[in-house]
Amino acid sequence: MYELTVKGHFDAAHALRDYPGECRNLHGHTWDVEVTVVGERLDSIEIVYDFKQLKADLAVVLDAYDHAYLNEVAPFDVLSPTAENLARVICESLVSVVGEQVTVKEVAVWESPVARITYRP
Repeated sequence: MYELTVKGHFDAAHALRDYPGECRNLHGHTWDVEVTVVGERLDSIEIVYDFKQLKADLAVVLDAYDHAYLNEVAPFDVLSPTAENLARVICESLVSVVGEQVTVKEVAVWESPVARITYRP
């Protein structure tokens, strides 16, 4: 089994609904996102999936959130824009983008250099 991981990032603001502390107020992050895909077979040029393509796939998904107020961007206009929900939604979006050559194993969202959440479907 091969595992391939790339990173992307975006800058965005959010406010956590019903949060009992100061994070309920508008604040922003530079969000780092790591995605890992897995595959068993190499293609005709003997790679599992092109790093460049996975970076582009991730960029397409993250573009919707860059320099946005997440609370106003679907589905976070309904869901609370927590790092947990963000990781799951990004993962679900990537599954439809990468196709069948590889499987999305996990998406990790860093909201700071020392705080990360990982979602595995």
